[in-house]
Amino acid sequence: MLTPEIIFEDACLLVILKPAGWVVNDAKTVKTTFVVQNWLSKNFKYPLIGNYEYRNGIVHRLDKETSGILLVAKDKEAFDNLQSQFKNRSVKKTYLALLHGEPKKPKGTIDVPVGRLPWNRERFGVYPGGRQALSDYEVIRVYAKENEKYSLTKFYPKTGRTHQIRVHAKYLGNPIFSDEFYAGRKTARKDRKFCPRLFLHASEIVFSHPRSGEKLTFSSNLPSDLQEALKNLGFS
Repeated sequence: MLTPEIIFEDACLLVILKPAGWVVNDAKTVKTTFVVQNWLSKNFKYPLIGNYEYRNGIVHRLDKETSGILLVAKDKEAFDNLQSQFKNRSVKKTYLALLHGEPKKPKGTIDVPVGRLPWNRERFGVYPGGRQALSDYEVIRVYAKENEKYSLTKFYPKTGRTHQIRVHAKYLGNPIFSDEFYAGRKTARKDRKFCPRLFLHASEIVFSHPRSGEKLTFSSNLPSDLQEALKNLGFS
């Protein structure tokens, strides 16, 4: 199992790459040893280490099977500043996903409410009683294989609802490759012969430094396991 990688560190901030398979926040329901919050406790000493109210400084989260960039604040001032940036939607995030099929429009905006489904509390969906969820998307490349199409797509979520991109992709009619929750069990089982985890990667983030206010941009290429999945599918 890969371990998180530090791509930037200063006095108040850590920017890490979370591998797929790692849970971000510790909880009683977590049944794995691969937890970013615990990894931080074992490897770092800064003011928010040991503060579980502030989750050791973890500012936002990624799903277990999603890889990519994660921000960690070292002190309360930086944490509050970054959380404020997320709440006022000034943080710009980009995700890369491989979708089944080809969206009807090559780019667009999805603005539908997302909430936990009353009849299945593990799942989220487009739900009238949900919270506003807003994502822009742009198809980068379309692949064809055996009369089927697949679209490598960038998502730019403006809000941060749980499973937002996964639900929005399904709403488009183009669920994410290997998504066991939203692509359907039969489809996901077939997908995982080529890609054993969700094809979703948090590839870029833009925000203001919590001390200096300087605009910072961090990006990450598609990780090797997802590149390998494209090769497995016969795509280059």
